[in-house]
Amino acid sequence: MCSKLRFLTVAVVLATTFFGSVQADEFGARYQAIADSKGKMNETERLHELLKVDWAYTMAVFPEYATYVGIPDYDAKWTDLSPAAIAERRALTSRPLTILAAIDRARLAPPDQVSYDLFKRQAEEAVEGTRFPTELYQVTQLGGIQQDAAQLFSAMPKATVAQLEKQLARLEALPVVVDEVIALLEEGLRRGVTPPQITLRDVPQQVLNQIPDEAFKSPLLTGFSDLPPTVPGEEGTRLRAEAAKTYAGKVKPAFQRLEAYLSKKYLPAARTTTGASSLPDGAAWYAWQIKTQTSTDLTAQAIHDIGLAEVKRIRAEMEKVKTQTGHAGTMAEFFVYLRTDPRFFFTNKEDLLRAYRDIAKRADPQLMKLFKTLPRATYGVLPVPAYAEKSQTTAYYYPGAIETGRPGYFYANTYALETRPKWEMQPLTLHEAVPGHHLQLSLAQELGELPDFRRYGGYTAFVEGWGLYSESLGEEMGFYSDPYDKFGQLTFEMWRAIRLVVDTGIHSLGWSREQAIQLFKDNTSKSEHDIVVEVDRYMVWPGQALAYKLGELKIKEMRAYATRELGRKFDVRLFHDEVLRNGAVPLSVLDANIKSWVAAQKL
Repeated sequence: MCSKLRFLTVAVVLATTFFGSVQADEFGARYQAIADSKGKMNETERLHELLKVDWAYTMAVFPEYATYVGIPDYDAKWTDLSPAAIAERRALTSRPLTILAAIDRARLAPPDQVSYDLFKRQAEEAVEGTRFPTELYQVTQLGGIQQDAAQLFSAMPKATVAQLEKQLARLEALPVVVDEVIALLEEGLRRGVTPPQITLRDVPQQVLNQIPDEAFKSPLLTGFSDLPPTVPGEEGTRLRAEAAKTYAGKVKPAFQRLEAYLSKKYLPAARTTTGASSLPDGAAWYAWQIKTQTSTDLTAQAIHDIGLAEVKRIRAEMEKVKTQTGHAGTMAEFFVYLRTDPRFFFTNKEDLLRAYRDIAKRADPQLMKLFKTLPRATYGVLPVPAYAEKSQTTAYYYPGAIETGRPGYFYANTYALETRPKWEMQPLTLHEAVPGHHLQLSLAQELGELPDFRRYGGYTAFVEGWGLYSESLGEEMGFYSDPYDKFGQLTFEMWRAIRLVVDTGIHSLGWSREQAIQLFKDNTSKSEHDIVVEVDRYMVWPGQALAYKLGELKIKEMRAYATRELGRKFDVRLFHDEVLRNGAVPLSVLDANIKSWVAAQKL
């Protein structure tokens, strides 16, 4: 349960630390011009120019992210994963901080001081992150070139010949990226930096899923499989022919090389340990991941203890709801009932998707009760692509792009319908669509007065904390009237509480994979398939799963504070608007913002 910002929230700024070729002369001169402008431009202008140049630099070195944002200038390119490019980027990581230090923060207006502080924080974390070889983690069961390339092509516009030419150019360049990925994986083996072996079991098949015999059945060629009427016939025929030729002659052989390497060398030699602590410099690496993912200074043990307390509290709530259902058995027996009774499952994928869409459309008109400001962007509900569904989580959200007219999408997993119970559907929809990820991320994009790094970047604890908080708004929106649906909401809250225990347990406290799986089985009614997929997710993505519950707890704390302080003057619509009006921010900044807002409301 996460947005596809899994790879693009806090990681947006940090990822460019490790990847990307650099147009050094062009951008070096532009950065230097800001440094030389002291006394020639006011401090506000200098800050704005720095943020503008650094954003342009990020787009240039990370063209996949530019496509995601909706900037088409780099749609023909890929991130340069060569050793020289990685080394160059590392060497330049501290450059923005050097220039920022010469800008007098005291001379900035309060909104610009916030941007200054956020940019400084992200840049400092990026510098800290250069200590860790993140670039060696190129492939996991959750993502990598074997999934992300197809997702990228599907997000690219294809309404004109020029747009399809860019897709074709990117397709032709893909084999180089594949070979760079293989080289980095090989370096990871040499240095002992790989995902846990057991999590990689489905990855070779994910690669093969990209390269069927028939070119236009490949997920990589979706842009050419059904051309729009805006593409002239002769040009369309030419482009399709070139795409098919490139696929057969270059792309398919490259993916075959990748699959052979993964199957014959990488998987057999990958590490058999589970936790980050077993990686080189692993304890420090995990501490950095906790810091960047949660935007807090909490230790692993402190987070573990919070998780245990939340598990106990939510378990008591679940007992109450079980009683409301009339089930006379133990909680363990109730879990089995919820996992296995046919009444809770669809037998047709389209019925499952239709039900999700129905929930989404029932949620839409309820938003007016809780928000004064709503996004303009639209969204839809789609199935998780077949090539990734077996190892993918229950659902995720992929943001839209206003600039290119791409709507946001809530992706629901339709694999193994016997593991997709109806009672989980309402909280999932509220989390991934509205009032969760679609509403929050779209509003952030539409905050045109903010610098781009704040509109499109983010902090996982805020983004995913908001998603989990949104699940709790269901009762105010008319959902969870059935006790089984309410139990589903508690199940997902329990899920996130257990994450605090399991993630820290695996990566800091010596827990085994089996211990983590058993804790889930003992405290949730989720299927074993979902439990295994989730635990394997935490194993390859240390720290990210901590963000949800910690962010939700902070937002709830702030709502309770505002309600208590304002009494009858408290308006939940204004509160929610205040939470979201600055885009995603660290939890400490959210705390300060809400307290300042409450003080202003009292006047």
